[in-house]
Amino acid sequence: MTDDGLLLVDKPAGWTSHDVVARTRRLAGTRRVGHAGTLDPMATGLLVLGINRATKLLTFLVGCDKTYTATIRLGQSTVTDDAEGDITATVATAQLDAGAVSDAVARLTGSIQQVPSSVSAIKVDGKRAYAKVRGGDEVKLAARPVTVSTFEIRSSTPRPEIGAGALDLEVEVEVSSGTYVRALARDLGDLLGVGGHLTALRRTRVGRYTIDGVPTMDELNKAHHADEPLNILPMAQAAREQFPVRELDEAQARALRYGQKLASSGPRVDVVAAIGPDEDLVAILDQTGERAVSKVVFPAG
Repeated sequence: MTDDGLLLVDKPAGWTSHDVVARTRRLAGTRRVGHAGTLDPMATGLLVLGINRATKLLTFLVGCDKTYTATIRLGQSTVTDDAEGDITATVATAQLDAGAVSDAVARLTGSIQQVPSSVSAIKVDGKRAYAKVRGGDEVKLAARPVTVSTFEIRSSTPRPEIGAGALDLEVEVEVSSGTYVRALARDLGDLLGVGGHLTALRRTRVGRYTIDGVPTMDELNKAHHADEPLNILPMAQAAREQFPVRELDEAQARALRYGQKLASSGPRVDVVAAIGPDEDLVAILDQTGERAVSKVVFPAG
């Protein structure tokens, strides 16, 4: 059986995150596979998968900050705020200057209130927003606080052959969990009065994991056909790379697994990886109080 742990995958365009999970279940020979934050089908890049017991780690990875590279097309608005939706408006961008674009980007950097895309997976009256939109309903979502730590323009390319004359911006953004990059594209276009949408998106970082050296699905398939094992990141190592750590002795590890509480020790934060003497991830703890509270306990492997 495939070891417990995390698998980092470079998702291809055209695949849903569930497609990647379904294929990985076959590669790993287990149904216990999940992901730590979806990517739209048009997007590529880093998808963090949990295998077997590590599926319980995913809850704590979903909230990690993320980095993306993207292409924003100014001068066209779409129903979905990305290239998969119908164009709803076209405006010339020839009048835009670099200063105006930089000022608008600055307004969308830092702690902001963002209205998610109407075709997001957010539930409205028990249904996903995108399902309501596709069913012909009008959906209005409330703004929510997000943090855009970095919003950097890498290059700009006039596209006179597109619409009334579009402008493509290659950007890199570092954002908090729950931030919609396509909503940033939409809002940037709105601030500049020309509309905008996302034409390409690639996730390059989730927390401390980066896309560097991460295998594609094609590479994983080829390795599988060659009877090579999946490159699984062991649970304790995965936790060490993302969270503060509390080292346990054997007695403490045993106590946690029996449901007993320990006095808080070490980092006083709400997500701490408790690791036993044999590099065994025992639990995720909340140590904000005097007693450590187990958020999840992992049975011995």
